[in-house]
Order: sequence, then C-alpha cells, then structure tokens
Amino acid sequence: MAEREKGYREQALKLYPWICGRCGREFTRANLRELTVHHINHNHDDNPADGSNWELLCLYCHDEEHSKFANSIRYGGSSEKEKAPATHKPFAGLREAMEQRNPCYSLKKELASGQGGRP
Repeated sequence: MAEREKGYREQALKLYPWICGRCGREFTRANLRELTVHHINHNHDDNPADGSNWELLCLYCHDEEHSKFANSIRYGGSSEKEKAPATHKPFAGLREAMEQRNPCYSLKKELASGQGGRP
C-alpha cells in the first residue's frame, strides 16, 4: 500500500463509522480490509484533513462508483445531480380505482379517519 494511501485511509477510518456509505454494510476489524476510501471528486491528491473529499465504500460499491464515473466519461453521460426529477406518478389514480372496485374501501377510510360510522 502506498504511503499516501495509508495516511488518508487511516485518517478516514478514524473520522467515519465503519459502514459503507452506499449499501450500509457494517465492518469490523475482521473484514475492515474490504472497506475502501473513495475520493468523491476522483482526485486522489485531494486529501483535506477534515475528510470532506472522502467516503467509505465497500469493495463492491467502490467498483460500481468508478464504473459509473468511467462510463460517464466514455459515453458523455451526466452526473446524478444533473438528472431531472421523476415525473411519472404510478399511484395517482389508485384511490379512485379502489373506491370504484370496492365501495367498502371508502367506508373503511371514513371509519379510520373518524368521519363515518354511527351518529
């Protein structure tokens, strides 16, 4: 392991909990070698003491992150931050469909909210 890498890895392991920042997998001393330090801006020389350019990722998530980065460079893709928000609303008409299919659905909803039932 290069001296530079050893230094920032040790710092990152002191600063952050031993959990993958993507999948949430937890690590112990027994499997800590599988937890890597990812440089958020992909510049391995940018190692601020506060750790603001690092995140801890498991081997699998780290490989996935670098694959996404390489593909965006190779194919001209955009970053996650530039993507437009989703506009499709798959459950938009669900309530109306449930009420049409089963009239008891409306009554259950009213009873649950305290609006229906006995006088």
